[in-house]
Amino acid sequence: MGRVTSHVPYTTDAPTCQRTPQGMLSEKEKLDALTQLGIELNLVQDLDLLMELILSEARRFVNADAGSIYMKDGDQLNFTYTQNNTLQKRLNIGEKLIYATFSIPVDKTSMAGYVAATGRPLNLEDVYQIDAQRPFRFSRKFDEASDYTTRSALTLPLKTPEGKVLGVLQIINALDDAGRCVAFSRADEKVMTLFASIAAVAVSRAKLTRAMILRMIQMAEMRDPHETGDHVNRVAGYAVEIYEKWAGNHHHTPEEIHKNRDTLRMAAMLHDVGKIAISDLILKKPSRFDLDEYEVMKMHTVFGARLFQDQQSDYDVAAAQVALNHHERWDGQGYPGQVDVAASARLEDFPSLNRNRPGKKGCEIPIFGRIVSLADVYDALCSQRVYKEAWDEERALSAIEQSKGRQFDPELVDIFLNNIDMIRSIQQRYIGRAQ
Repeated sequence: MGRVTSHVPYTTDAPTCQRTPQGMLSEKEKLDALTQLGIELNLVQDLDLLMELILSEARRFVNADAGSIYMKDGDQLNFTYTQNNTLQKRLNIGEKLIYATFSIPVDKTSMAGYVAATGRPLNLEDVYQIDAQRPFRFSRKFDEASDYTTRSALTLPLKTPEGKVLGVLQIINALDDAGRCVAFSRADEKVMTLFASIAAVAVSRAKLTRAMILRMIQMAEMRDPHETGDHVNRVAGYAVEIYEKWAGNHHHTPEEIHKNRDTLRMAAMLHDVGKIAISDLILKKPSRFDLDEYEVMKMHTVFGARLFQDQQSDYDVAAAQVALNHHERWDGQGYPGQVDVAASARLEDFPSLNRNRPGKKGCEIPIFGRIVSLADVYDALCSQRVYKEAWDEERALSAIEQSKGRQFDPELVDIFLNNIDMIRSIQQRYIGRAQ
């Protein structure tokens, strides 16, 4: 079946047929919202958080129960993000959906692949009743695994003004005023096509920002092979999850949390960028450092912070805080301690100056530094290094728990351990690709 011209109610007992809390937008509200959409989307700098916002807003525009985003990578589409109100309601308050990551080819055999290959939207009234003459089919695996019923689906290309397809936006199960599953109308398709074109511009910009950050990481990677795109994306992902729960515990406003998530994620990716100033003789040493080498290595925190001294934005402030403080310890035994970043210019002077300087302690360490410290250590424990094999999860989690109140903020350790399912999901998302 192809496009539809009106909402047609379905008769089904599937749990998708429930009223969403957002309610339906009027046509005037949709037009007004579109005028603000580009501005709002362009305020979000991080690619992952931008896709989350795009999907939330897309669903709100047409009162859809669920949706997903796929990002194009060569001839593959990577399943990147998903939302589902019905499945979310089955979770406890504060929990998030855990979803598997996978890739599908950019071809005409799947709905998303078809849209990516042709660059045209696809509006299906019922994915279980696709005309046999169509080249694509709906995979029932997700529905069967999650006890969910997909019916209507509107799948749109995220296409730049130049015609380049960046990915695919898919929204599922439109709901009418009574919360019944209906088809997406031609008016829905029209407004969402415009929505997708606006979103694609924001995605293109965010991809450029991400690419610039990853190029900085690659510079560090040339010096330190452990500082990979996968590593920094995992650390950043862990950090955002920890921060959200911490901020909720401390009654921060949703607006503040939203803003800080974006800032923290980019700052966390650059936590070790100061290593570009450390000698290869130290960075690439195939064994543990001696005392003098270790003192020189500590200087990467200061050099990283110095990169962001000319602070033009909240991002610069956060990146400087993270770079400087991600090796501080809750018990005060970390580094570099209370140091004048601007005055610490000479690498050769640092070992003798720093060896006896106490580290910051407890809440003297900025929260972003405390969070990234925990995220970074966990990922390092689970990764192979020249001086050690990768630890299994049980051993790594045991080490984190034993360091509670010593190396790490106790509250953050509790948050981390209580959200290990989401940590695992992020870990799997960034194995083998640095998007």
